[in-house]
Amino acid sequence: MSEILENIKDRNPGEPEFHQAAEEVIDAIKPVLDKNPKYRKHKIIERMLEPERVVSFRVTWMDDNGEIQINRGYRVQMNSAIGPYKGGLRFHPSVYPGILKFLAFEQIFKNALTGLPMGGGKGGSDFNPKGKSDAEVMRFCQNFFIEMTRHIGHRVDVPAGDIGVGAREIGYMFGTHKRLTNEFTGVLTGKGVGWGGSLMRTEATGYGLIYFAQNMLEHKDDSMEDKVCLISGSGNVAQHAIEKILHMGGKPVTASDSSGYIYDEEGITQEKLDFIKDLKNNKRGRIKEYVDEYSSAEYHENKDDEEFNPLWDIKADCAFPCATQNEVNLKDAENMVKNGVKLIGEGANMPLIKDAIDHVLENDVLYSPGKASNAGGVATSGIEMMQNYLGSYFTSEEVDNRLKNIMKDIHENCLSAAEEYGHKDNYMIGANISGFIKVADAMIAQGVI
Repeated sequence: MSEILENIKDRNPGEPEFHQAAEEVIDAIKPVLDKNPKYRKHKIIERMLEPERVVSFRVTWMDDNGEIQINRGYRVQMNSAIGPYKGGLRFHPSVYPGILKFLAFEQIFKNALTGLPMGGGKGGSDFNPKGKSDAEVMRFCQNFFIEMTRHIGHRVDVPAGDIGVGAREIGYMFGTHKRLTNEFTGVLTGKGVGWGGSLMRTEATGYGLIYFAQNMLEHKDDSMEDKVCLISGSGNVAQHAIEKILHMGGKPVTASDSSGYIYDEEGITQEKLDFIKDLKNNKRGRIKEYVDEYSSAEYHENKDDEEFNPLWDIKADCAFPCATQNEVNLKDAENMVKNGVKLIGEGANMPLIKDAIDHVLENDVLYSPGKASNAGGVATSGIEMMQNYLGSYFTSEEVDNRLKNIMKDIHENCLSAAEEYGHKDNYMIGANISGFIKVADAMIAQGVI
């Protein structure tokens, strides 16, 4: 297996996130390949690691000062063995092909775990929407999607939102696609409820994360009741993870953004969460403004020379990294273990580095990888696609019940796959094995293409 990883590194230089994702999956599925030689014979993992298509394009647009700006746009269509490509669009200065390949590769397994017919893809741009006017964001989105429309379709590739792409951006892009094609089709998910979107889509990733955590705790005859919880991020996933923790009787105490974090020892109540939602979603403010409103909280600014994130050095029962990839290093993991954290659920994609994962598993911390625990978002996107195909809407209760059942099924499939291959209660190995087998069997059935 080491030669496969070395080949990936040679063929994809300078893409550490993609290498990291590949290594995790290769290590996890080794017992499957040993037990089932057909997967080696058909070179399934090598084929999965090579995108079916990578599209790169120029995006030119004009800012409010009349200056022409130039960005790069991408779409990585990784694997369509079990359904049309499905995965978000990310607008952030850090976007480059390596990050998108990592995200698209993770998406293959995440989508397979949902049980819905969706392949893996990801896209985006190095455009930064922060500090831009609505008019500038609209002009960028329109020019970005003029090119994107050539490569997608509701039975081909269905993008969604991700970091930097929310309801505003989805609306501008959907309008552009409709104008170009003269069709009202479900070519994007995350749409407004009044024009093809699904109820509960906004809440789905954060809610699904906590549903999965509740399943993990119930497996150990425990619950979320009275659990002190650390959450990073203050965007959509973090907001709704906090909300669902409150619904289940837990006590969320932190939130963060790229500048720093707040710690509210008294707990973030629904009233305080509503303040965060208004601050981040409407006013586009910074999390430090929370302490101006609530004196019970402390604000800690990020420092470039810190070896660890102090947010993870707080006594707690559960931790939910919901910000971005590789935000939790080994020292952070050591601090969590030292401070009594017994469950870590990834709300972001791959927020724990490999050494951090190894450390928490060695110390019997319940750990769920993002491809399992944050799959609620794409699962509800799949439900939105289903509604668009049918031309109907499901109620909030119907969508929420489907989401709960999907997260429960993912939990059970992870456990059963892990136990079958000798790794009882290891959700990381179980998630990778379960997703891999489903996609691998479909690839073999469809021949060498």
